[in-house]
Amino acid sequence: MEINLKKIKAQALKDIQAIKDSKEWQKIEKKYFSRKSGELAKLLKDIKDVSEDLRPKLGALANEIKIEITNALAQKKADLDLQTESELEKDFIDVTLEIEKYKLGHLHPMTQVQYELEDIFKSMGFMILDGPELESDYYNFEALNIPSWHPARDMQDTFFIESKDKLVLRTHTSPVQVRAMQKYGAPFRGVVPGRCFRNEATDASHEHTFYQMEGLMIDKNISIANLIAVMKELLKGIFKRDVEVRLRPGYFPFVEPGFELDIKCLICGGKGCSVCKQTGWLELLPCGMVHPNVLKYGGIDPDKWSGFAFGLGTTRLVMMKYGIDDIRLLQSGDLRFLNQF
Repeated sequence: MEINLKKIKAQALKDIQAIKDSKEWQKIEKKYFSRKSGELAKLLKDIKDVSEDLRPKLGALANEIKIEITNALAQKKADLDLQTESELEKDFIDVTLEIEKYKLGHLHPMTQVQYELEDIFKSMGFMILDGPELESDYYNFEALNIPSWHPARDMQDTFFIESKDKLVLRTHTSPVQVRAMQKYGAPFRGVVPGRCFRNEATDASHEHTFYQMEGLMIDKNISIANLIAVMKELLKGIFKRDVEVRLRPGYFPFVEPGFELDIKCLICGGKGCSVCKQTGWLELLPCGMVHPNVLKYGGIDPDKWSGFAFGLGTTRLVMMKYGIDDIRLLQSGDLRFLNQF
């Protein structure tokens, strides 16, 4: 009995020393002092069965061991409470302190203008469409009347993907013209905002990644007059004022006749700067009547239907709207620049 009491004492002190949290403390206390299954409680009950001459000695020893284990548990609990209090002090938060207000983000100027454009065109009955940025050579060139041998491809050098499907990063949003005609037929009105890519040197007005908004209107008896009316409504809606424009002949394989719609540079007021290449005018909106071959690729009979298409340079439009003199700022990620909008 005496040996067992001493063994329990040694094991209990060892277990108490290894306790790391309150759950372990409760587990050890129950292990030795539980009324039904506690190891020390069981031995204390067995003392009544020993001989009367040994009972006082063992009783005193058992009581001494019980007190020692109880004190060790109490000391460990105090240490754990102190440790917990210390951890709480580290995590303490003074809710009365004033903190710096969170800085909320906002839409990029490109996105802001895109949403404005979409609202303007929706008010004129146009659908808002989307298309793949990784485009096939067929839709990016062939179906737009630009066969592989055509020199017009040199004007739209892009990034080619090594694959059997002849994939390219689209050079314009125009491929969606043919996709839309194949899907919806005629009559049709739609615009396609999106990102485009070209392999070219960058400067104040050119970037390898930029944004366009393609527009297409197919119906009977569509003429250049319809094209000009829509373009004027567009520019008035986005700039909130009258903008001086000029229409001059331009060549694009997918329209015939083709035009360049220029606006007087809003950066320099027409005096000449790096953005407008010192001309006072900025090419903003290539447009024209949809080429019969493109209508055929879209599954539409050019003898019954006609239409106009345009490719609005939304990146340049943003520059004009906000007076930005370098296109590279828009994708620089510089918060000093972006926080102005």
